[in-house]
Amino acid sequence: MTEDVGSTVPRRQLGRLLRQYRTEAGVTLDAAAEALEYSRQKIWRIECGMGPVRVLDVKAMCELYGVSAEMTEAMRGLATETKSKGWWHAYGDAVPSWFELYVGLESAAAHLRQYEETLIPGLLQTRQYALGLARLDRPSANEEERERAVEVRLQRQSLLTRRLPQPPRLDATLSEAVLHRTVGSRGVMIGQLTRLLEVAELPNVTVRVLPFAAGAHAGSVAGSFVILDFPATKGGRAAPEPSVAYSESLTGALYLDKPDELAAYRAAWKSLDALALDEAQSTDMIKRIIGELRHD
Repeated sequence: MTEDVGSTVPRRQLGRLLRQYRTEAGVTLDAAAEALEYSRQKIWRIECGMGPVRVLDVKAMCELYGVSAEMTEAMRGLATETKSKGWWHAYGDAVPSWFELYVGLESAAAHLRQYEETLIPGLLQTRQYALGLARLDRPSANEEERERAVEVRLQRQSLLTRRLPQPPRLDATLSEAVLHRTVGSRGVMIGQLTRLLEVAELPNVTVRVLPFAAGAHAGSVAGSFVILDFPATKGGRAAPEPSVAYSESLTGALYLDKPDELAAYRAAWKSLDALALDEAQSTDMIKRIIGELRHD
C-alpha cells in the first residue's frame, strides 16, 4: 500500500527516461541487473514506475548508461519527487526549466481535454500571437530570446498532425473572453482566430466556445486546466500511464493524479461541456468576431 503514497507522475516519467537511456546504451535488463547487482525485477519495477525510487539507484543507473551530468541531475530531482504525496513542478527548481515534464506528457497523451479561461491554448497559437505573449511574460528578454521561446512552442504543435504515433485527440473549450482579449494587434487577432477555424477542421480537434451567456460556471472556479489521458500499453503488459490534470501559474505548474483530484476536474469538464456551444455554433461565433475586428 505504501506505493500509493507517492505521485505516479514523476515515477512514470523517470521510469520512461531510464528505460530509454538503457535501450540507447544497448544494455539489456539482465545485463543491467548483473552490472548493478540488482534483481531484474527491481529494474523492471523502476522502469514501470511502480514505486518510489532512491536517488542512489538513479545515479548508479545513469552512470552505467552513460547519461550526461545535466540529465542525471534532472532525473535525481525526479527520484526525490517519487516519494512525495503530490507533485509541484517549480520551474528552475530540482528539475530545470529546460526539462519540461508537461511537454513529454502532452506528446505521449492519447486525449487532451483543455479548458482555457484567458488565452488561446499553446497548441493553437499563431507565431505572432505567441510572440505577443512572450513580450508580456518575458519582459527582460531580448527579441531573439523571445523568438527562440516561441519556436519551442510552435514545434509542439506538430503533434496534432504527426503520422506516427497516432496524433492525440484535442478537445478545446475556450471562454468567449479569450476570443475578445486582444494580444498584439487587431491584425494579430484576426490571424489567430482564423487559425482556430483552420485547426478545428482537423479530424482529431474540436474547438468549442463557452459563451458569456452561460453565466458563472465550474471553469470560473477551476481556472484553465488540461486533462491528459494516455493510450493503453502495447500488449497490455503494463498499466497505462495514469491520467493527469494539469494547471499552471506564473511560476510553476500543478500535476494532479489522485482519483479524487481527477474526479473533481472531470466533473468540471463535464459541466463545461454541457454549457459550451456546439462546434457549428462556435465556428459561427468566431467568424462573427473576425468580421467585427475587420470592420470596426
